[in-house]
Amino acid sequence: MNEALIARWNERVQKQDDVWHLGDFAVRMSGDAVAALLARLHGCKHLIVGNNDGPATISQDGWRSTQHYAEIEIDGVRLVLCHYPFRTWNGMYKGAYNVHGHSHGKLSRMTRQVDVGVDVWDLRPITVDQLRRRA
Repeated sequence: MNEALIARWNERVQKQDDVWHLGDFAVRMSGDAVAALLARLHGCKHLIVGNNDGPATISQDGWRSTQHYAEIEIDGVRLVLCHYPFRTWNGMYKGAYNVHGHSHGKLSRMTRQVDVGVDVWDLRPITVDQLRRRA
């Protein structure tokens, strides 16, 4: 499974791309294994911490940043990032998207709320354009 995830990530992500991983990156892996995995993945990687991300994952040098929540803008699209989905979020009625993981595609859809877990997206990261089409 890990090899498939790495291959699909690297098919989609270029070395210069920013990637926001929304948590549960490397469940039950040692720090050395997490570091080796991060080194194989393309892009500048940011971690939004998930409930299964422990110190072995969070403390790695391979992350450009680690936090529990972020608000960013990409190509004019406002994104509210958290591992957990929200019922309401900052900018909800002004076009902002809530982008999350955690729920494995099991929640009812809401306008401009997108589960970006790889189990929902054929084991691949998604682009902002895909996110807009889905929401």
